[in-house]
Amino acid sequence: LQTMIFCCTCSMRYIFFLPVLYIVVESSICVSALCVRPSIVAGIELRPNKISTTKKRVLRNLSCGNLCLESGRKADLTRCGLTSSLVILHEDLSLAFWITSFASSHIGMSSVRDSLITSCGRWANSSNLVGRGLKLPAYWPGDDVGKSDVFPDSITAGRQIYRFGYTAVSFTTLGSAFASYLSSTALTVPVEISTRDNFLLSGVAAVSFGAAIASLFNPSPLSLVPVFVAEPENDMATTTGVIRRDDSIKLRARGLTKITRHPLILPVLPWGCATSYLAGGRLSEFLLFGGLATYAVAGCAAQDLRVKKKEGSVGTVFSPDSVQNDEVLDDFFRSTSFVPFVAALDGRQSVKEIILEFPLLGFCFGTFIGWFIEKYLLQYLL
Repeated sequence: LQTMIFCCTCSMRYIFFLPVLYIVVESSICVSALCVRPSIVAGIELRPNKISTTKKRVLRNLSCGNLCLESGRKADLTRCGLTSSLVILHEDLSLAFWITSFASSHIGMSSVRDSLITSCGRWANSSNLVGRGLKLPAYWPGDDVGKSDVFPDSITAGRQIYRFGYTAVSFTTLGSAFASYLSSTALTVPVEISTRDNFLLSGVAAVSFGAAIASLFNPSPLSLVPVFVAEPENDMATTTGVIRRDDSIKLRARGLTKITRHPLILPVLPWGCATSYLAGGRLSEFLLFGGLATYAVAGCAAQDLRVKKKEGSVGTVFSPDSVQNDEVLDDFFRSTSFVPFVAALDGRQSVKEIILEFPLLGFCFGTFIGWFIEKYLLQYLL
């Protein structure tokens, strides 16, 4: 309820339906997981070595005061007169709240990004943070807007403060969701999958990592990933003598961005679906990893809507003027697609050029690293 209130008060006109839609989808994931996998909760199989006596007393209040928990055995829910589709752990409810808060707060904050940046900039100006001579470290390249100054003007200062707050909200909500997830998985055992399915799903997760990591070398202007180019030692205000930041290069669709305009975030969708099963196939996995997958799609859709409506800056800022910033994205937006390969299928992009420009080295490196990341992540979770 708190999350819905936040969405309704913080989101702009058309955009507020996305967080609400996210909540509906998240609830559907919860219900469908219980219906499709009744074995998940037909009897909550507990891990005796991970449940203290105090925890057992607390769990007696789960759905029914007479719920009996016996070490090493499944809880007999039929004694309570309950069906398996109604039993959800308190930790799962907490997880659903935090993962929904993470997604909706991100979409809500992004939808009013310009207003928040302006407000933060005014605060920075009134607090005398602007024009204080604070400089970036010598090893960190500046950009063409603020050069090497940290707070060169109120708008840049507001943007930096906004990003700090955005990051803080991310760590708070997603960290709390992960803590609830660990609490839930400590009480249940994972659903086993076959060796073949494990291999295939691990491959999907690794390839998803590969695409996301490759996008760091081939970023979209809708992301905040910077681009650096070689620069002669003749402009010490914007360069380290070796490289200079030039995000305008991202405006030309190439490689991954000719496949989809969201190469960094959309791979979270197949990764989240695969990891939901690899990590145990329980309700908590569907809520956490399935929730992140849903957020990836909703967040990218929200970005596209703001570009179409020219409502606020999206991703990289190419000009201090938000109107100009929207205009420079138009050509890129029209020549690319949300759904992968649609722009190539309808003739807006050349399949041959996609193959030639595809960052194969970055993709292979990312897939190799992703395989091990997924492997050790699952070892930690299981």
